[in-house]
Amino acid sequence: MPFDSQAQRRIMGRFATGVTVVMTRRGEELAGMTANAVASLSLDPPLVLVAVDKRAQMLGHLKECGAFALSILTEAQEHLSRRFAARGPKEFGELNLTTAVTGAPILADALGFVDCRVVDVLPGGDHEIFIGEIVAGDCGDGRPLLFYGGQYCRLSP
Repeated sequence: MPFDSQAQRRIMGRFATGVTVVMTRRGEELAGMTANAVASLSLDPPLVLVAVDKRAQMLGHLKECGAFALSILTEAQEHLSRRFAARGPKEFGELNLTTAVTGAPILADALGFVDCRVVDVLPGGDHEIFIGEIVAGDCGDGRPLLFYGGQYCRLSP
């Protein structure tokens, strides 16, 4: 008998994570999603992973584009996390975006970013795991947006 998925959600909800927005570009079309199922995977070569739900529109964009940028959100960017967590098309109009090597959009005021080329896609149950080789990145100062117990959190001063 498989483990109860709701119990898994409750248990893993006790693991605090940072919050990111993953973005990609297909021609002139931009796509993005909020993701906290991300991890630094390897330093040599420099790899990160992001898990994407098989039902997400972002899945096709990532497979077709072969590149993505992962922007790490600050505590002041909860509204962006909520925007990119919603299903359906996203609004990019008033965002302060930049690019690095791959052309994938990066939130210019993010806490940090990595720009990646997809080097592998692995099965992961109801998700697919995109392995990205980091080709550019940077970070700034600030406080991260966190997710814990099903809600957004902030570090205490």
